[in-house]
Amino acid sequence: MRKEDFELLTGILRERSGLVLSEDKVYLLESRLTPIARKKGMETLDDLINEVRLRRKEELLSEITEAMTTNESFFFRDNTPFDLFKEDVLPGLLESRANTRRLRIWCAAASTGQEPYSLAIILKEMESQMPGWQIDIIGTDISNQVLDKARAGVYSQFEVQRGLPIKLLMKYFTQAGEMWQISDEIRKMVTYRPFNLLDSFTPLGTFDVIYCRNVLIYFEQATKSKVLDRLRDQLPVDGTLFLGAAETVLGLSEKFKPVSGKRGMYNTSDHALLKAG
Repeated sequence: MRKEDFELLTGILRERSGLVLSEDKVYLLESRLTPIARKKGMETLDDLINEVRLRRKEELLSEITEAMTTNESFFFRDNTPFDLFKEDVLPGLLESRANTRRLRIWCAAASTGQEPYSLAIILKEMESQMPGWQIDIIGTDISNQVLDKARAGVYSQFEVQRGLPIKLLMKYFTQAGEMWQISDEIRKMVTYRPFNLLDSFTPLGTFDVIYCRNVLIYFEQATKSKVLDRLRDQLPVDGTLFLGAAETVLGLSEKFKPVSGKRGMYNTSDHALLKAG
């Protein structure tokens, strides 16, 4: 791929999604965008690039962005963030939110839904401990394609084998041929909506817990800082943020502090000060 073509495509991605690709990711562009070119009856990826350069049609730019921002996901990915939620975060929230009996969780970049559904399963398993509680789990992603799959809640044998305990598979899924359908009771606990992390977070409202895992690693430093600061604005003083294992707030934001010994878990700075006091 020519340098000017690479810069054209990566510039579009950076502007529309915040995604930053280094030059060693040319193969990723080629592998994900070539199918789009073929679907549109073009012979080569160069034809697609020329079409983008000449016309910059919104529909085509959206398809390119979706193709490049679709990331894999699986149930209870990395385990630790889910164990920490159940064992460290939830007990405190059940106590501090006892009057309102409402819990709001945001899974940013929810992809095909395994993360929010994993949280829904945890909460469903604990429903006897929280009678009468209103649970709102919001899953967002920039890609409408993955959100459609998430809403359907239908997964392949391979997808349900990745991280999902057999006991929970048999309890909350029904097999349909070679696919597995998640139960309506779990599916109805999650609301999905398209959302770009470069947009204003205000319409989403506030949350008690935010999962924004394995997203920031694709952003530039300045964008990471802006996203983190705006995530803080959506949390109360005792809110919790979960990032991916390879991500950090250090050097990016003063509004969060890592929780000692709890990998990927962050309290708001105000909360950390209160606990220290």
